[in-house]
Amino acid sequence: MSLIVVDSLSLSFSGKTLFDRIGFQINRQDRIGLVGANGTGKTSFLRLLVGEVSPDHGEVSKARGLRIGYLPQDISKISQGTLLASVLNAIPGKMERDLQLKRLETNLEQEKNPRRQTALSHEIAELYSEIDHMDTRFSSHKAERILFGLGFSVESFDTPLEELSGGWKMRAALAGLLFQDPDILLLDEPTNHLDVPSVLWLEEFLLGFNHSLILICHDRKFLNSQINRIMSLEPEGFRVYAGNYDDYLAAHEEEARVLDARVRNQEQKVKEAKRFIERFRAKSTKARQAQSKIKMLKKVEIVRTHKKRAVMRFSFPDVPRSGETALSIQGVTKHFGDRYLYQDLKLSVRRGERVAIIGKNGVGKTTLLKMIAGETPPDAGQIDLGHNVTLSYYAQHHAEFLNEDNTILEEVYQAVPQAGMSFVRGVCGAFLFSGDDVDKPIAILSGGERARVALARILIKPGNLMVMDEPTNHLDLISCEVLTRALEDYNGTLVFVSHNQGLINSLATRIWDISDGKVEEYPGNLEDYIDHIKRSEDSLLRPVREERGPEKPVAKKDKGAIETPKDRRRREAERRKLINRELGPLKKGLAKTEERIEDLERLEKTLFDQLADSETYKDKRESNRLTIEYGGVKAELDELLRRWEHQCEMLEATEKNIDLCS
Repeated sequence: MSLIVVDSLSLSFSGKTLFDRIGFQINRQDRIGLVGANGTGKTSFLRLLVGEVSPDHGEVSKARGLRIGYLPQDISKISQGTLLASVLNAIPGKMERDLQLKRLETNLEQEKNPRRQTALSHEIAELYSEIDHMDTRFSSHKAERILFGLGFSVESFDTPLEELSGGWKMRAALAGLLFQDPDILLLDEPTNHLDVPSVLWLEEFLLGFNHSLILICHDRKFLNSQINRIMSLEPEGFRVYAGNYDDYLAAHEEEARVLDARVRNQEQKVKEAKRFIERFRAKSTKARQAQSKIKMLKKVEIVRTHKKRAVMRFSFPDVPRSGETALSIQGVTKHFGDRYLYQDLKLSVRRGERVAIIGKNGVGKTTLLKMIAGETPPDAGQIDLGHNVTLSYYAQHHAEFLNEDNTILEEVYQAVPQAGMSFVRGVCGAFLFSGDDVDKPIAILSGGERARVALARILIKPGNLMVMDEPTNHLDLISCEVLTRALEDYNGTLVFVSHNQGLINSLATRIWDISDGKVEEYPGNLEDYIDHIKRSEDSLLRPVREERGPEKPVAKKDKGAIETPKDRRRREAERRKLINRELGPLKKGLAKTEERIEDLERLEKTLFDQLADSETYKDKRESNRLTIEYGGVKAELDELLRRWEHQCEMLEATEKNIDLCS
């Protein structure tokens, strides 16, 4: 059954045609990735589906009663009340039912007619039954689990929405949409305001979402994991492909290859026909054939290849070699008022390393980069660049570092005033600013255009230590891929913050995991890091109930009976006995497993540090012993983690059974 049918739809903005009589259907459990360069109309496409924009021509038909959840990139208005209450109020029709119940109860109090009182009582009873059903389907526990998964703490549940920052308001809006469980979910760059733990949780949550989904996302890994169909806004028009983003790229490339071959074949046939006509047109014996060739040429339908899409094309030039230690952080402390982000922080980065900084929003990732870049001084300790190190800094809020009075050309030129203007224009062209575009003032640029200007400033004069804060924000998926490939070939040292899983997996050689003012180091990329984050006690993939404790059972009322204090004490005593008998051994076994995991993780870190020390390899026998021991520790850790997951599942299942029996 089709949820949405689009028929012959057209839309233009400022004289530019975004859609020209396109048609398609969205069916149940379709999971669609919407792709295309910035400015091709992806956001407008979603707004058309929800009715925020009216088409110039055509129609959008929706199934009766269809519930659509839409997350835009920016939220202009928010709900009132506290965080948790706003999510609970997102239950479909909840506020209307609450108002109706209040009205009926008021009418019952004022009604004098017994017959009318009975009728009102029946209406109230039916409404209570409906509310109970909805409360079961949309439980407060589910709302809390979603909020906790998106990075909110239990303490923040009672925070008024107006006190949240813009990024946290977006998370609150996303939480409300996920809680609603709509028939179709439209998400426009949902990971933009998330940190890596929240991205991982959202990825897992959406995999269990059993309805339709349309997703715009510049994170290739995230997009691939969620979709089974691609809608692409190509230069030649609207196209639909089966499969995920990788499948789409392969199909699109094969299409282009086939079209190119057809064009070459057609060009060859046309040339041969023209030669025949020129050679035999005047000969009476061949005149009829020549005329046939002329008619054929007039009827030929020209095969057109795919239009070439303008994309960024650049690579970082080779940078001078630095000393062995590129960056040293010694005894750094940083606080804001009574809140300490870091105390006595000690870290170092070797030449050529690519360090990805991971952690929840608000733990100080950007502050650490600002201290490294010299934008913010530490309160104590020092940060030193190594021998022959030059630093380039890409800020997350790059608008703060661009002069809005400058044109694009002037802004890029200021990074290398000794260079020729033609060279600067060439760099601007690599970032899609050509011709008169370079004379646009910074003030009127979009977020994606500003990001490209900031990247151009770095490219034109890169340091051998690159510090980058969310470099893929505001870039479309193709531009993200171009940037990733350029950074893969960059021969300097890289320290960066990103929520883009594909970027981290492609680049990172080491992870800095920031939590509670401490930085834990892990070798490898994001895939390796995920193993560690799942072990963490406060992992966002674990239910909120583990932080808040078991919910208190509510006394069940049967046929109007009221539970007496004596009955309640007896029931609670029986429940405690059941908990001690059933949960005691499980909790004891789980605690023992967790204790062993902690011991092995400490040993793993010690062995890693020893193996990372070049002095270790001067003694071949000792280095071999450490390598074997390190492999054994990792194998035992993997086995214990599987056992820990099984024990957690057993504990959770037993808790549920106890709750049902209580």
